[in-house]
Amino acid sequence: MGALGLLLLLGLLSGGSAVIHSLRYFVTASSGLSSFPEFVAVGMVDGVQFVHYDSVSKRAVPKQAWMDQVTRDNPDYWERETGRYQVEQQVFKGIIETAKKRFNQTGGAHIVQMMSGCEWDDEDDTTDGYNQYAYDGEDFLAFDLKTLTWVALVRQAVPTKLILDQDRAGNQYRKNYYTKECVDWLKMYLAYGKSTLQRTERPRVSLLQRSPSSPVVCHATGFYPDRVVVFWRRDGQELHEQVDPGEVLPNHDGTFQVSVDLDLTAVPQEDWGRYECVVQLKGIEDIPTPLDPALIRTNGGLPGPFLVPGSVAGALLLVGALVLAGVCWYRNRNGSAKRPAAGSETSSENPEGQKHLLAPTPDPKVSIL
Repeated sequence: MGALGLLLLLGLLSGGSAVIHSLRYFVTASSGLSSFPEFVAVGMVDGVQFVHYDSVSKRAVPKQAWMDQVTRDNPDYWERETGRYQVEQQVFKGIIETAKKRFNQTGGAHIVQMMSGCEWDDEDDTTDGYNQYAYDGEDFLAFDLKTLTWVALVRQAVPTKLILDQDRAGNQYRKNYYTKECVDWLKMYLAYGKSTLQRTERPRVSLLQRSPSSPVVCHATGFYPDRVVVFWRRDGQELHEQVDPGEVLPNHDGTFQVSVDLDLTAVPQEDWGRYECVVQLKGIEDIPTPLDPALIRTNGGLPGPFLVPGSVAGALLLVGALVLAGVCWYRNRNGSAKRPAAGSETSSENPEGQKHLLAPTPDPKVSIL
């Protein structure tokens, strides 16, 4: 990273509690979808999007003000990023065609998704990395960083696995990238965005209920970072039954929200005082909210879910784009992401003997099926 990067890192490490940080890239390539770009890529640091590229604009653009510092220190940064994504865009066209042949498909709408990246524990300095793919919403192929081999998650991925497993030098390079170079970029982005990415914002907690027979929803919003724990407890004991936990979703202002439902259909109202919702966020004290009818907000029995003005609408817009860009993997494991570097170009043959790109482009973040 150079002297500047080291200075930024020293600033990053001066103070604060231990956190596992992540750098993730999500790529979505599609065919047969006229209403959505054929190629979309987003980069996220600790769950905050900082870069966007799509096949319509054909430009990599910053999504955070603090990325302006990157441009000042690296004037050609965005030109390089744009060039890499333009290469990826072409590469992923070939990936979709390969996948369609593997599944004996000739037409229709199809989507290839990729998530790749790294994570870093700023307390014990351990790292991890991921590179995985899905096709039409189903897991397809994943790189095992420990064994340096590929895992075929469906039989159609076996030819690719066998080819990539033979590329021992390439797989070792991937490991070095995800555990070292990617982490260096992650640390640099964390340093640039320190005032934003390392802040703590206290959640606002509400109890919501659509109708008297509906579950009571404990809704926490406006918090940052996204590493929050929300749960219901009765008589001081955490509940695992009667509870339906939701996912942490982004708000339009860069904060997050989450809801946890509590089913009280079999609980008499006189016992409600035994229940409370607890929100835990690192760096602040626990926030308990008792299940008091006077605290519950309703929508007067109108149809549809109770919506918190402003927060949910913005979240759905952002989440919709990110989910299509590959965030489905975030639900299944706390993965990571990655960043540009030089690698190797290879190609291989499918069972019919036709050539198709099946290995990484010069950027491991752009690994190909």
